[in-house]
Amino acid sequence: MLPIVKGTRGYREDPRAGMRPPARAPHISGAFCPARSVLALGALLLALGPLAQAATLAINVHASDGHALQGAVVTVRSLDAPARHSAPVHAIVDQVNRAFVPDLIVIPVGSTVEFPNSDSVSHQIYSFSSAKRFQLPLYRGKPYPPEHFDQAGVVTLGCNIHDEMLAYVMVTDAPWYGRTDSTGTWTTEVPRGRYRVEIWHPRLRDSDTDLVRELTVGDTDRADLTLRLARPLQPAPLGDRPHSWDY
Repeated sequence: MLPIVKGTRGYREDPRAGMRPPARAPHISGAFCPARSVLALGALLLALGPLAQAATLAINVHASDGHALQGAVVTVRSLDAPARHSAPVHAIVDQVNRAFVPDLIVIPVGSTVEFPNSDSVSHQIYSFSSAKRFQLPLYRGKPYPPEHFDQAGVVTLGCNIHDEMLAYVMVTDAPWYGRTDSTGTWTTEVPRGRYRVEIWHPRLRDSDTDLVRELTVGDTDRADLTLRLARPLQPAPLGDRPHSWDY
């Protein structure tokens, strides 16, 4: 078999190279040692310890009337391990039919978000939120570079031309995060230990203390936490189009 070299048009065989001598068979010294095998297995199990001890954490969020709350943001932080957050990502929030698509995203601190306008009309989006203030003057297409979100918090997006347009960017420093599905549930895999769970939703009336829980993930393979809101959600604006956080 001729060696493969990389040229200007891809990979090809090198006809100038000679045949290589056959590789020597590996030399194995010593007889089988059960004690060594046991030690090696123990070292492997020790290395896999954190993975072997992972458990499923299931968060269930209900509205005050008992119905499942879809689209709620869940963040989870360890109370035992040093603080850390997920690696930054690059996200896209488009504009279609005079609406943000998607209308709520959750991203780690340090992430970037691109805001193209695929609509048939121009938009001028902005945020006055303390976590990120910016404005993209009237445009269509993709004339602006992505925005960098380097501070944790909730960023509310609007359009200076179309008041009905509304979206949120949740920037989090939590290592585990997500949104509840149509059954009001969100799950993740975590090591066993103690955790702080927080809930956020665009139409919440509950105080911050009502939306925080602490729990311990013990020796079982699954831990469940159900959180029911104490107060009804704020009503949706009149004439507002459906959003991903409606239920």
